[in-house]
Amino acid sequence: MNHDMPSPAGTTDVVSTDAVYGAPCWVSLTSRDLQSTEDFYSAVLGWEWRPMRLGDQFRVALANGRPVAGIAAVAGMWQMAVAWTPYFAVRSADEAAGRVQERGGTAAVGPISLPPGRAALLADRDGATFGVWEGALFSDWPTWRRAQLAFIRLHTRDAFDAAIFYGEVFDWASGGPGGCEVHYEGEEVVLRSQGDVVARIESGALGSAPDPRIRPHWQVHFTVTDVAACARAAEERGGAVLALGPEEAVLSDNDGARFTVTSRREH
Repeated sequence: MNHDMPSPAGTTDVVSTDAVYGAPCWVSLTSRDLQSTEDFYSAVLGWEWRPMRLGDQFRVALANGRPVAGIAAVAGMWQMAVAWTPYFAVRSADEAAGRVQERGGTAAVGPISLPPGRAALLADRDGATFGVWEGALFSDWPTWRRAQLAFIRLHTRDAFDAAIFYGEVFDWASGGPGGCEVHYEGEEVVLRSQGDVVARIESGALGSAPDPRIRPHWQVHFTVTDVAACARAAEERGGAVLALGPEEAVLSDNDGARFTVTSRREH
C-alpha cells in the first residue's frame, strides 16, 4: 500500500502491485486508540511514527528508519476487530474480492478506494482474515521486503486446501511474470516471490475452537533482537505474553491484537 513515504535520494521508481501480484505487500493493524497503540509498540518494538495522507487516523510505523507496518484507528468506525492483517498485492481488488466469494470466502470491508489504489478486507473459507491492495506501493517498498522485518504464516485447518484457495484467488503457480511460486516442504506450503520466501501455510488449526490462537488465522511475525525484552515490555504496557520461547514469543497488545516476535529469520 502507498503510505506516502518519501523515496530515498535519487530514487524515483514506484513499485506497483502488478509487478508482485499475489505476494504479501504490507501488514496493517486496526486500532481503537491511535495514541495508545503508538505508545505500546514504541515501547515494545522501538517503533517511530509518521503520518499518512489518508488522514489523522492513519500512521506508518518505522523501525530503524524503515517502514514496517501501518496502523489505522478504524476498528470502532468500521466495526472491525482489533487485529494484525496481512495484505496481498493484486491487479484488481474487485476481481480478487469476487474470486474469494466465489470460493466460499467472505468480504468484510470493501473494496473501497484509498487513493492511490483500492483495498478490501476479506476472509478465506475457514475464517482467516486478510486484505488485498491494488495500486502503488509505498516508496522504498523493496527495502521493506528485503529486510524481512515482517513475515506472515497461516495457521489453518488444511494447508493444502488453503493453498488451493489462495492459489485460485491470487494466481499462485500460474507461471506469469512477477507471480508467486508454491512449494511443498514436508507438511508446510511455502510461498516464494522472486525467489524469496514470503509466507508459510501450516495445518492443525481447529475451525470451531474457542481459543482464537487455535482457530484459522494469519499470524504476523516481527524480527527483533531481544525476544524476552519485548515480552517484558508488552506486559509492562498492558499487553500479555501468550507463549514464550528462547527465540520466539506470541504476544497481545494492550488492545488485544496478537502478534509474534522472533529472533530467527524465516527462510
